[in-house]
Amino acid sequence: MRLWLPPVLLAVLLIGLSTGMPALEPLFHWIQPDKQQVIYERESFLFLLQNHVFLVIVSAAAGTLAAVAGGIFATRPSGRDFLPLVSQIASIGQTFPPVAVLALAVPVLGFGEAPILVALMLYGLLPILRNTLAGLESINPAVKEAARGMGMSPLQVLVRAELPLAGRVILAGIRTSVTINIATAAIGSTIGARTLGDPVIAGLVNGNTAYVLQGAILIGLLALTTDSLFEALERTWDRRFSPQVAG
Repeated sequence: MRLWLPPVLLAVLLIGLSTGMPALEPLFHWIQPDKQQVIYERESFLFLLQNHVFLVIVSAAAGTLAAVAGGIFATRPSGRDFLPLVSQIASIGQTFPPVAVLALAVPVLGFGEAPILVALMLYGLLPILRNTLAGLESINPAVKEAARGMGMSPLQVLVRAELPLAGRVILAGIRTSVTINIATAAIGSTIGARTLGDPVIAGLVNGNTAYVLQGAILIGLLALTTDSLFEALERTWDRRFSPQVAG
């Protein structure tokens, strides 16, 4: 239970700030005394938070499926020849800046959520693929041989031995990818996506530091909450799977 306490407390703080930001108006007036309006009110912070999280979850799910599938394929005997190609394709996705991906995607997909989803998925592939390959390649061949000796099929060896043992390393890659994309998703506000980047962009355009701080604080707190959640998931994975597989 203690394992889940930090992410729960951070999540409560995040939701509390998202709903209660107007209560901090005196503080932001002190920070920005030359502005009459210091609380961003074009959209509710809770709505922006929900949409921001939705974009990150959808892109992370698609990126994880593609990266883990590519990692599994590249570590099978039939796919080892494609390992350099798979790695290069994933590296290309992170080589392009997200802004460049948006510039290319907007003419095709239009304004809104679709272009930022594509950018986030491409940008998040490499950490997950790299950790999937590292996790699967680090498994002792004797473990796989023992599993085959017990009569397991190749699919059973993968699902019941390899993935449980490599799971924490893969989760660490997903953790890195998601944390990076929480910050990257904010640029979606420049093309019409509703994210926590809205108050940041509005603050930069209007010279309102209070707006910028409100968006930045919520984005940072969301990243901390997510990182804490993945830390708890990784430790839970170790307790649930690694001892069982080892035994």
